Amino acid sequence: QVQLVESEGGLVQPGGSLRLSCVVSGFPFSLYTMNWYRQPPGKGREFVAAIDPTGNVKSYVDSVKGRSTISRDNAKNTVYLQMNNLKPDDTGVYYCQVHARNDYWGQGTQVTVSS
Repeated sequence: QVQLVESEGGLVQPGGSLRLSCVVSGFPFSLYTMNWYRQPPGKGREFVAAIDPTGNVKSYVDSVKGRSTISRDNAKNTVYLQMNNLKPDDTGVYYCQVHARNDYWGQGTQVTVSS
């Protein structure tokens, strides 16, 4: 059974930082590209970042480039998203996702950036 479990998000002031983690099980984590998505209030889900199985190739949506870093620890079956200089537009529910024959999603975690 594939499971993706995100860490708790939270309320962060603009300019603050937050690190999300996602622990996965039920599939060979080290063989798959992992993704982070988010869903802003009232909007559709959007891609945020991706990391290849080796951790050497990363991609980001333009709006988070330079402020966020995706990383992974294959020994711990965990993918991370470090977000810095957070802005109100970063508010949303964040999901980790993998395409392993099917699309699998975590339960989502709320990140709110507000003063």
